[in-house]
Amino acid sequence: MQVDLTHRIETEMTVYPGDPPVCVEPHAVYDQDGYRVSVIQLGSHTGTHIDAPSHVLEEGRTLDTYAIEQFTFEAARIDCTGLSDREPITVENVPDDDIDLALFWTGWSTHWGTERYLDHPYLAPDAAAVCAERGYAVGIDTLSPDPTRTQNSEEIDSTGLQAHHTLLGADNLIIENLRNLGELSDRFELRAYPVALGGDGAPVRAVGTVDE
Repeated sequence: MQVDLTHRIETEMTVYPGDPPVCVEPHAVYDQDGYRVSVIQLGSHTGTHIDAPSHVLEEGRTLDTYAIEQFTFEAARIDCTGLSDREPITVENVPDDDIDLALFWTGWSTHWGTERYLDHPYLAPDAAAVCAERGYAVGIDTLSPDPTRTQNSEEIDSTGLQAHHTLLGADNLIIENLRNLGELSDRFELRAYPVALGGDGAPVRAVGTVDE
């Protein structure tokens, strides 16, 4: 069975604070032109997307330097659905297994499109370090593996982009804004193919394959 883990790209969708707003609008329409073409404006980290090291590292790798098979992962889903707003995912949540990607299921995708989505759980710096040491890419159903600064931020959880630097600095990719993680099994195959950009990140169509 295949599970679509991707948020739909649409005008005024949720984006990281300060990122470009998303606009999808008609350029050509059937009535006037006899065909349809749309103009799509978005940032490279829009919706369900993948981060390359060049996102936070000046000399980091760009997406075009990865072979296509590097976007297929043997993944483990870790149930973190008991966490509250701005609560850290700890070292105890990190698996020790023969996997390519640790997928942290917080259940936060249910808040997609709301202000609360920005007050998501996040990966504690030491948990990110363990993921990096074990060679895991990271997937998460939140806006970021780091806490997002909002009016509800406190100094204690304003850790900047530590998880990003730790993971991407070890050449471990990050996939953000996933959804439908409750439909997966605890072990599954994840495919997350980015748009063919030579950049710091790109939207993906993320699909999980589970045994029926």
